[in-house]
Amino acid sequence: MKTIRKIAYMAVAIVAVALSTTSCLDKLPEAAIPADEAMQSFDDATQTVTGIYSMMKSGALWSGHLTLLPDIQADLVYAVDGYSNTYGNHWLWDLRSTGSEIEAVYASLYSIISNCNFFLEKIDGVVAKQTNDENITILEQYTGEVYTIRALCYSELLKLYCKAYDPATAETEKGVVLRKGYSQQEPSVRASLKESYEFVVADLIKAEELLDEQYDTYSSYYMTRSVAHALHARVALYMQDWDQAIEHSSKVIDHPNRVYSLSSANELYTNNMTFFDYMWNYDLATETIWQLGFTTTSYGGALGQVFLSFNNDFTYYYPDYVPAQWVLDLYTSGDMRYNSYFATLTTGYDHALTWPLLIKYYGNQNFIGYYIYHVTMPKPFRLAEQYLIRAEAYCRKASPDFSKASKDMNSLRESRFSAGGGAIQLTADNFIEQIANERVRELYMEGHRLQDIKRWGKLYRNGQGFTRTPQNNTLTEGSSLSIKADDVRFVWPIPQHELEAPGSQIEPNDSNN
Repeated sequence: MKTIRKIAYMAVAIVAVALSTTSCLDKLPEAAIPADEAMQSFDDATQTVTGIYSMMKSGALWSGHLTLLPDIQADLVYAVDGYSNTYGNHWLWDLRSTGSEIEAVYASLYSIISNCNFFLEKIDGVVAKQTNDENITILEQYTGEVYTIRALCYSELLKLYCKAYDPATAETEKGVVLRKGYSQQEPSVRASLKESYEFVVADLIKAEELLDEQYDTYSSYYMTRSVAHALHARVALYMQDWDQAIEHSSKVIDHPNRVYSLSSANELYTNNMTFFDYMWNYDLATETIWQLGFTTTSYGGALGQVFLSFNNDFTYYYPDYVPAQWVLDLYTSGDMRYNSYFATLTTGYDHALTWPLLIKYYGNQNFIGYYIYHVTMPKPFRLAEQYLIRAEAYCRKASPDFSKASKDMNSLRESRFSAGGGAIQLTADNFIEQIANERVRELYMEGHRLQDIKRWGKLYRNGQGFTRTPQNNTLTEGSSLSIKADDVRFVWPIPQHELEAPGSQIEPNDSNN
């Protein structure tokens, strides 16, 4: 099965999502084959799933906007004086319903959802034609993968275009437009936030039933049962369902086959690289649960471009954004992540700013040999996040267990600190600050910060959100922004073309006004 998947996966090029005045909720599968003729055989099903994975490489998603924008919009970086204005509207909190990035993320996610719905509508007919048991088993695996992908896409839409989930109000808050099928006409109306999250959970339950645990493997390019559990844990955390967050993160952390382990930042893998370094330099690690599979001839966006831009002249660095000083100060002595993530370099600007630049996404070293710079395989699910999810859930239960939460935090930190350092103790008074800081240190520029501040609300910094303080040679405009956690712009506006599409009944967000 793995051989079949690998060959098919490598063969498909990246699919670009085109925007038009037509609602992106009504896109046809990218193959553009009439629905009554497409996906009739086992090979057709393989190609359909392979195409879905290829679409996920889009620079509008995990290899670009979807990962970078939430952290750039928050308080983790500063725009450099002289920057290219890439993502400038988000840095300035000038969010518009006609913004190209906001449109591209929305359209790309719904395009994948449409292709998932197409597969799910056709798969029973393909299975019915099979006489080979092995093919039936593989098709069942494909189906579990597609349910996981659809759940992931909807979870990202909910994270960005909806308010944070509050169990007390979720039934009356606006969720997303749920496209549940492919060929049947469905009204363009937003479901409730509660119904939307329940739909995601239902998809994950189906996926967990269909996916075979034997295919769980680290650095997987495909959806596995562990990916479904990892997403389920994240979604449960967003829903404040602490018991489910603990249950599903535990299924990954305590995997019966011990598939995953934290990549040590204090043990050498090669003579000059730790296991943790190797994860970022070569996109291979025992703690990566799922990553997008890139090759030198088929890859997505360049996550490191806006932080380095070395390939501008191959002599100097021209970063659009540099790390916030307060972030750099979070890394204490002995924290080996600092040198893996940052390096003090001089920029090529006239002001010659010298600053710790983000090198985490400098790029896969094998790709750089082909002069492909700053392209890293995105890692939406890492074991480290599962430890952080479980630690937070333990702390936020009605009857908190700070001992277990501290154990999880220290398990993570032991793998990141030089020998004998990093131990902390979580308490009722400090847990949210400690977890918030650890999430920044560990998940820096992986797309979590905006959602974290939004979902924590008044629990974090009493709802004060954040205030930027100007840094050396950073852009004056935007460097002093003060944003409270209840600011409506934490929720991205619904793209204007969706609101105006024929037959649309989609209600706008407050940020649309």
